[in-house]
Amino acid sequence: MTGLLLRGVGAGYAGKLVVRGVDGEVPDGGWLTIIGPNGAGKSTLLKAVAGLLPHVGEIRAGARPLRALPARERARLIGYAPQTPQLPDGLSVTDYVLLGRTPHLGFLAREGRRDLQLVSEALERLDLGALAARPLHALSGGERQRAVLARVLAQQPRVLLLDEPTTGLDIGHAQALLELVDRLRAEDGTTVIATVHDLTFAAQYADRLLLLNGGSVVASGTPSAVLTAPAVREHYAADAEILTTSGGELVVAPSRALNRGPSS
Repeated sequence: MTGLLLRGVGAGYAGKLVVRGVDGEVPDGGWLTIIGPNGAGKSTLLKAVAGLLPHVGEIRAGARPLRALPARERARLIGYAPQTPQLPDGLSVTDYVLLGRTPHLGFLAREGRRDLQLVSEALERLDLGALAARPLHALSGGERQRAVLARVLAQQPRVLLLDEPTTGLDIGHAQALLELVDRLRAEDGTTVIATVHDLTFAAQYADRLLLLNGGSVVASGTPSAVLTAPAVREHYAADAEILTTSGGELVVAPSRALNRGPSS
C-alpha cells in the first residue's frame, strides 16, 4: 500500500502558480478529500499529484519522490479520473476499460488473458458487465462515470485520484458511486484523494479534509474540525448549519435565517 505526502507543493499554468505551499498527508488506504470554493485550485493540485502539471515542492509516495519515477511506473502507481473525461468515439465499454491496462503492457504488446480477466472483474465490480459491449456514447451519465472508474481500476493503481467524481449525478447515483469507491478502498487498500463540491458528501466519506482557498491551505484535519459554520461562512460566503444525523454523520445544511428580511 502507498500513502502520499505533500510538502510545499505549488502548481499552475504558464509559469503562474495557482496553488502554493500546500502541505498534506494521506496514509496507506486513507481517504483525503480536497474542498474549497470555485477557483480555489482543487483540480490544479490533483493534476499536479497525477503528474499532469509540473510542480514545485515535494510529492512522495511512500519513500519515493513522484518526480523521480518513470512515466510508466507512475502510471502503474497512480490512477486519475478527471472531472470531464474525453471518451473516445467508436469504443465499446470493454475496449475503453482495456485502456487502463496500457501501463502494464510492453512496447507494441497486446493484452493477454490476465488483462482481459482484470477488465472483466472491474466491469463486474462496477455493475457494468451487462453493458460490456455497449458503445460509450450510448451510456447514461452515471454509467459513463462508472466506466471511467472501471478503466482506472483496471490499471490497478495503489493511489486513486478522483476529480469531482459526482459531477452531473443525482443524489442517488452520487451516493452509490462514493459507496462503491469506499468499498473498493476497504477491499483493496487503495489510497484515495478526491475533490468534491458537496460538503456533506465530503464530510461523510473522507477521513480527512484539506480546505483550499485562494490557492492556499486554510484548514486541514478531520471533517468535524474543518467543517464549521464560521469556516463555511468565511471561505464559501455561505450561511450554513453543521448538523449531525442519527447515525452520527455530518450534514452541511444551507441556512437562510441570516439573510431573511422582514416577513411579509
